[in-house]
Amino acid sequence: MAHAEHQTTISRSPEDVYAFLADGLNNPAWRSGVQAISLKSGEPGVVGAVYSQTLSGPGGRPIDGDYEITTAQPGRLLAFQVVAGPARPAGEYQLSQEPGGTRVRFTLDLKPRGLMKVLGPMIERTMQKEVSQLAGLKTVLEAG
Repeated sequence: MAHAEHQTTISRSPEDVYAFLADGLNNPAWRSGVQAISLKSGEPGVVGAVYSQTLSGPGGRPIDGDYEITTAQPGRLLAFQVVAGPARPAGEYQLSQEPGGTRVRFTLDLKPRGLMKVLGPMIERTMQKEVSQLAGLKTVLEAG
């Protein structure tokens, strides 16, 4: 299984951080690979909401990365499953109150299948790059 995780502390309340993360339309503000995103179905931040997302793939080529919210516990946990695209990891944002802010832990897990197994190291590097973008989330939330 490919796994990546990163964490940071943001000087905002868990409720503020959760609200920002739960609305996928905020993704382009802190995730550099998001070319376009829209709410395809459901309500922002609610289990079952699906976001249609176009990401920058290898060489900048656009790839699908639609995802569905699978767990929504305001101020604590937001989980999702990628439902379109070549790689379909599951992800979680775990939030916890810390002195002076909120600790955010972002994890991605993927069980590569078929040809994807050969690309394991490349997939893991891509996933690690994705979770490390929490630094951008911190910058955006602390500035606003």
